[in-house]
Amino acid sequence: MSVNTALEASSQTGIEGLWSAKKLPRRYVADTGIGTGFQALDDVLADGGWPAGGLVELLSEDCGIGELRLLSPALATMAIDKRSIAWINPPHLPYAPALHAAGIDPSSVLLVRAKDHADGLWAFEQACKSGACSAVLGWFLEPKLRFTEIRRLQFAAKQGRTWANLFRPIGASGEASAAELRLRLGPLSEDRLNVDIVKRRGGWPLPGIELPLESGLTQRRRSLSETLGRWRCKRFAAAPR
Repeated sequence: MSVNTALEASSQTGIEGLWSAKKLPRRYVADTGIGTGFQALDDVLADGGWPAGGLVELLSEDCGIGELRLLSPALATMAIDKRSIAWINPPHLPYAPALHAAGIDPSSVLLVRAKDHADGLWAFEQACKSGACSAVLGWFLEPKLRFTEIRRLQFAAKQGRTWANLFRPIGASGEASAAELRLRLGPLSEDRLNVDIVKRRGGWPLPGIELPLESGLTQRRRSLSETLGRWRCKRFAAAPR
């Protein structure tokens, strides 16, 4: 077979879809993930949603820009199985009425305040491996976070089949990471979020996904979910030193 014939055959069978940055061909998307609540995002993720057993990095200039509202539809789905959702060193206390309005049972929240960086990593790792948590959310001081530590967290999430989320400053987007999925987040308005996929399994980076943050929430819940979205704090100031 000539080179030209081979190229034509590969085009006819859709192999060029591997090079498409906009959407993964359906045969490369396994519906084994946790639906994000945003079809535009599910369509470009290899698991058809958040990885059910893996580490996600959410990178932003500041907290309170909508990152928790982005996770809310999936967290509400995960809360159905009655396991805990572990929050490791959140900058502020989760707001119980807003969680309830988003469909997340506040009683499922397991809040961990670690005394130092090492204890925080240990708590995150154990929460992932224990099987007692459906999801884990963690915040750490960036200067102390090492690639080998992120690798440990990623392995623990995979081992425990836990959806794990690590919140990092946007400056970390240029650094290597063991996370399966890395998203850079930026606000477009009070109700819209821009998502750049920095790293994803099975595809190239993909910028400029615009998401309406009310997606996945009923109109009745919207006012309180916005309170959660306006969760204000100084960047990671409350993390242990």
